Amino acid sequence: MSDDAGAHPASSSGLRYRRILLKLSGEALLGDRQYGVDPAFCAFIAEQVAQVQAQGVEVGIVVGGGNIFRGMAAAARGMDRATGDYIGMLATVMNGLAMQDALERANVPTRVMTAISMNEVAEPYIRRRAVRHLEKGRVVIFVAGTGNPYFTTDTAAALRAVEIGAEVLLKATKVDGVYDADPMKVPTAVRYDRLEYADLLRDQLKVLDAAAVSLCMENDLPIIVFDLNHPDNITRVAFGEHVGTLISGTPAGGQRA
Repeated sequence: MSDDAGAHPASSSGLRYRRILLKLSGEALLGDRQYGVDPAFCAFIAEQVAQVQAQGVEVGIVVGGGNIFRGMAAAARGMDRATGDYIGMLATVMNGLAMQDALERANVPTRVMTAISMNEVAEPYIRRRAVRHLEKGRVVIFVAGTGNPYFTTDTAAALRAVEIGAEVLLKATKVDGVYDADPMKVPTAVRYDRLEYADLLRDQLKVLDAAAVSLCMENDLPIIVFDLNHPDNITRVAFGEHVGTLISGTPAGGQRA
């Protein structure tokens, strides 16, 4: 593929966000499986990304590795935490390659950039090169977390979003926003319409870890938590429709749906 391949189509009017960072958990790639990657669900995600990318939105993606390995869980069972985290970072590389395959099958030019050098399978992460890929209309998948142990892929997502100048961080989940309790376990759980960063930190709402939330707060980067299973949600967010729960620094936070 030539260096100019994948140039943007004419951007559509009405876009609210023109550069987004999508955070996918490893569990999101499971689909209906108990372990590993479901190619059918990867294809479903790729269709959503292709839809919003065709509107002229520049898309970065950070993937987790929890469908394959969790460093913190392994540490709890006696493994060295740093070693477990490095194994988890390698799991994100496998997920990133799977997503790249799905996106390219959907005719979306894609680059995988890794924080841990492995030149045979992915490009090294260089911020300016990542931004250039985005400007050329390529989806960029960021893997291997931050390249350091003791940091989650949520923190990596916040970091990459700030570095590339994303206008919003989209946190894909299995539910339609942030709740005051686990809606899978508590039927009476109430969904928040809007929250402030401080609400997440104060109430310890398990959406993103504290380091990720703090990084977004310091850089005034809004977070939208939304249901990945709805096929149009990413595009709806890009065009400014209210989807899921918006987390920002505005005083309008804390409203319940």
